[in-house]
Amino acid sequence: MSEVTPLTVNTFEDAKEIYRQKSLRQALYDAGEIVMSGVLVNLHGDEHRARRRLENRLFRRETLVSYERDFFPSIIDATLKPYVAQGSADLEHMSHQLMMNLAAHNAGVDRPTGTPEETDRLYSYMMKFIEGATLAHTTRDPEVVKSEVTESMSLFDAEFIAPSIERRQALIAAVAAGNAPESSLPLDILTVLLRNEDALHIEHHTLVREIAFFLLAGAHTSATAFVRTLDNLFTWLEKHPEDSQLVHTNREFVQHAVYETIRLNPSSPIAMRRALEDVTLRSGLVIKEGAIVVIDLMAVNRDVAMYGADAAEFNPHRQPADSTVSRWGLSFGSGMHACIGQELAAGLNERSQETADYEYGLSTVAVQSMFDRGVRPDPAHPPQMDTATSRPYWGSYSVLLG
Repeated sequence: MSEVTPLTVNTFEDAKEIYRQKSLRQALYDAGEIVMSGVLVNLHGDEHRARRRLENRLFRRETLVSYERDFFPSIIDATLKPYVAQGSADLEHMSHQLMMNLAAHNAGVDRPTGTPEETDRLYSYMMKFIEGATLAHTTRDPEVVKSEVTESMSLFDAEFIAPSIERRQALIAAVAAGNAPESSLPLDILTVLLRNEDALHIEHHTLVREIAFFLLAGAHTSATAFVRTLDNLFTWLEKHPEDSQLVHTNREFVQHAVYETIRLNPSSPIAMRRALEDVTLRSGLVIKEGAIVVIDLMAVNRDVAMYGADAAEFNPHRQPADSTVSRWGLSFGSGMHACIGQELAAGLNERSQETADYEYGLSTVAVQSMFDRGVRPDPAHPPQMDTATSRPYWGSYSVLLG
């Protein structure tokens, strides 16, 4: 039997409705199950709802403010310090290292030694997990990639996850016995899952993949947005020098640049769903049971009806035509599978008196930190694309600092 051709959707309204259809299941990572099997983004129905309800506790407003106020600055400073000292950096490597350090804190991956060698090992594991999760787009032999991912997952478990679990289980037991305060527990995904493992019934290998997923998702998507935002702003400021001070003085301007970047270049250029039953959209589009639906986010996010005649261009001052339309398009998804880390990565869309100083998101804070350190393109080393994947990722991007 020949394979059914996927149905492609490229209108904003159809895409938004598809995201909210409970009868359409996540299908983007079918080829990357070696990393993604059993993780939150691949779950559906009651199982997804139960785990997301627990993990949502780590993304409450007060926790995110605490991250941005108490943890982001010191981690950013420590990560950038050696690059500033040498006066240059490869944004692609540095961004993944920076975002990995922050994502590890959120995921619950302890860093007992804190040495550069330990960081390099964790970085190599994470990059291998990214390759496994996006296996459908690799230009290498998939079986070789799978073998490498399996080995990295085992090493990651032994070096990082097993000790992290052991420490948290001891703390959880101490709190339960009344020998330690609740505040002694880390604010991370691993702690939440361990405290609720009786209700969730998560096997160890699934737990390892879940933490690997939060590490790679938090680091990779934010790192990609970080580098692309800097690239977009370099070009914008060259054409609009009148905005050159805004990258230092106006964090909301930088946040809107992040939103524009995420809209124009989502982490994945497509989303995919598989129909569990026949579905008819309001537009009249019929999706048959078993059909694969591809959401063309590159087209959807450039809908001129939503973002204006210049929707395909980068403009950090852009105002969507409809106030209910997000500045980032549908890049974070919508409905039950909307990105759980959206506010952590990109902050709040609207400011208020209570959130005036925080909740701009990790990517925004990191991008502004780079401009505060004098970041600029290195004219002697133009950026190069990554040839190991068909996705439009940078392979290297040299910049000068100071």
